[in-house]
Amino acid sequence: MKQGTLDLETSNSALERFVESHGFRHAITGLIILNAIILGVLTYSQQLPSPFVSTLQVLDITITLIFAVEILLKLTVYRFRFFSEGWNWFDFIVVTISLVPATQAFSVLRALRVLRVLRLLHVVPTLKRITEALLKSLPGMGAILAVLALLTYVGAVMATNMFGDTDNPEVIQLFGDLPSSAYSLFQVMTMDGWRFEVVQKVVDDGNPYAPFFFLIFIFIASFAVLNLFIALIVDALAASERAATDEHLDEIEEELEEEFTAADLERDEIITLLKEVKAELADLKAARSKS
Repeated sequence: MKQGTLDLETSNSALERFVESHGFRHAITGLIILNAIILGVLTYSQQLPSPFVSTLQVLDITITLIFAVEILLKLTVYRFRFFSEGWNWFDFIVVTISLVPATQAFSVLRALRVLRVLRLLHVVPTLKRITEALLKSLPGMGAILAVLALLTYVGAVMATNMFGDTDNPEVIQLFGDLPSSAYSLFQVMTMDGWRFEVVQKVVDDGNPYAPFFFLIFIFIASFAVLNLFIALIVDALAASERAATDEHLDEIEEELEEEFTAADLERDEIITLLKEVKAELADLKAARSKS
């Protein structure tokens, strides 16, 4: 059997056509969703009847074996080319973890079998596009994290000097040293109980102007820097959408060129039509890039 190409548009064998068919992929997607529901229900195994739990466990094992067969089929079709895509590596590792025996020594690995649900991230095209855009934005996120860490460090040094010199044990726990101050400022940044659990204790300790310091930190760290994460992800998604649209338009342009070339038209007519089509496609690309 000739090796597969990982291209859904072409196939070199009947087995490859089966693996790449819409029916097979939709069946795998349905099994992933069903398996996710089963794993969720099994977390209530102590409250459910034993026969029902046993049935769910059998279904879980059956679905795991089906996933293993799926991986074997793809390995048979694509061979070593299967590992040229990162998502295939993810599927292979997740399914392999699911096949680990349920012994005490491997209990942690067995708990990771719920990762099979994450296969939906690349099985569903929309989720795959969003996930890939998120992964592409990771380098930019590193820079934002560095800025955030620097702001937190500066704020922690200031907070330790301003509020740490006290006899109040609660305030000492919050700002007695640099790590404690950094952790407290992280809580303030997430705005989780920041007013009564952090700021109010500092104010009650004799620092009436402390809220100004924390409000400035919140505006800079939470409202400004953290929102850069959202802007970065949105920009990555927009770039992914533009790239997908441009690729689709290029495919349309190639198809039209082939059709015009094969048509029984005079050379001047073909050139005129191609120019008109290319102009329309250029306008569409420009409009898309502006949006």
